[in-house]
Amino acid sequence: MSDLSNTHSSFTQPTWRNALAGLQMLFVAFGALVLMPLITGLDPSVALFTAGIGTILFQFITKQQVPIFLASSFVFIAPIAYSVQTWGVAAAMGSLFVTGLVYVVISSIVAVRGAGFLHKLMPPVVTGPIIMVIGLGLAPIAVNMAMGKAGDGSVELFPYADSLFVSMSALITTLLVATLGKGIFRLLPIMSGVLVGYIMATFMGMVSTEQVSNASWFAVPNFITPEFNIAAILFMLPVAIAPAIEHVGDILAISNVTGKDYTKKPGLHRTLLGDGLATSLASLFGGPPNTTYSEVTGAVMLTKMFNPRIMLWAAAFAIALAFVAKFGIALQTIPTPVMGGILILLFGSIAGVGMNILVKAQVDLAEQRNLVIVSTTLVFGIGGMAIGNAEFSLTGISLCGLVAITLNAVLPKTQETEENLSQETAIAADLVEHAREAEKTK
Repeated sequence: MSDLSNTHSSFTQPTWRNALAGLQMLFVAFGALVLMPLITGLDPSVALFTAGIGTILFQFITKQQVPIFLASSFVFIAPIAYSVQTWGVAAAMGSLFVTGLVYVVISSIVAVRGAGFLHKLMPPVVTGPIIMVIGLGLAPIAVNMAMGKAGDGSVELFPYADSLFVSMSALITTLLVATLGKGIFRLLPIMSGVLVGYIMATFMGMVSTEQVSNASWFAVPNFITPEFNIAAILFMLPVAIAPAIEHVGDILAISNVTGKDYTKKPGLHRTLLGDGLATSLASLFGGPPNTTYSEVTGAVMLTKMFNPRIMLWAAAFAIALAFVAKFGIALQTIPTPVMGGILILLFGSIAGVGMNILVKAQVDLAEQRNLVIVSTTLVFGIGGMAIGNAEFSLTGISLCGLVAITLNAVLPKTQETEENLSQETAIAADLVEHAREAEKTK
């Protein structure tokens, strides 16, 4: 009942607390949000702006029912980098605009056929390992950052020993505030971790404020108008399936975190539509594609802040920061070990959600069919299996999602398997319904 109590209170707390929680959610997403455009050659200030307006559009389409924040999608890093080098930034934006419309088509199919087929297409034995991969697949990024390296581990940014001291300070602070904090402090575990980690990093000589001093206070982001190149569009379109699968996994993850089935209300067709239109809208300004952020899902699970209005506050702060150049640069001075320490907990929380799905649905891994699906999915997703070539490949969540769905569809089902699958789906539905009824009585 404690979780339900936290859920209820998050909807009734004062506006200033929602605003503070929204700022915290932006802090959680900030590192990954700006890293993606920096890698692909896009403007991180534009990414902040488009994440904000994309989240607002998503919340409008989903009627402010899903506590989700949208920002830069890592799935598109390789395709965008190639597209920018080959056809230019404007053409890449044009292809991303069309890619966002693919979501609209998918959402239309879901609207016509209903979301019921998703339970058959993606039962707990499929969704569990997919969600686990979302968290565990990001684990190397968190660990590399915690040890003072870049997210991909290619460059050592800070000394190992110093980085470990700073990252563990941030992690331990976050753990203590989340578990022992009282009142308002319990709502600020991540910001507390960032603050302590930043102070420790300053003492270790990791923080440089020279760029902040030299920057102007306000600046308009470098917006870019898209151009439509058929070659760039045809290259980018197949990539859409990857974030679509990731989106379904993220919606299922946040559904299990909050105890509400968002595939039914507001409906998967609305969440897909919101995600797709947010991606198309972002491309009109020169921003990267938007996607539901697993990092924020982990923060929602950790803080029990389930009110979608918090995400509107996060979006408003993102838009404001896009025009405050000095503050944006100041945020970028947060050393990677600080964020790495916090991300260890957040990414692990997401993996825990996937494991919880398997446990609550009583998926029997002693049955060979279930074991094959779960084990193959986990190794493909976490191990970094890639299928394709240098220009386009499926890897990570996109590949393991397709593998899990395909295996579930083609592997023969015995009568016992059919009964177990029906039982798993029924248990999952009962859990969601029980949570709803408990919330109503509360």
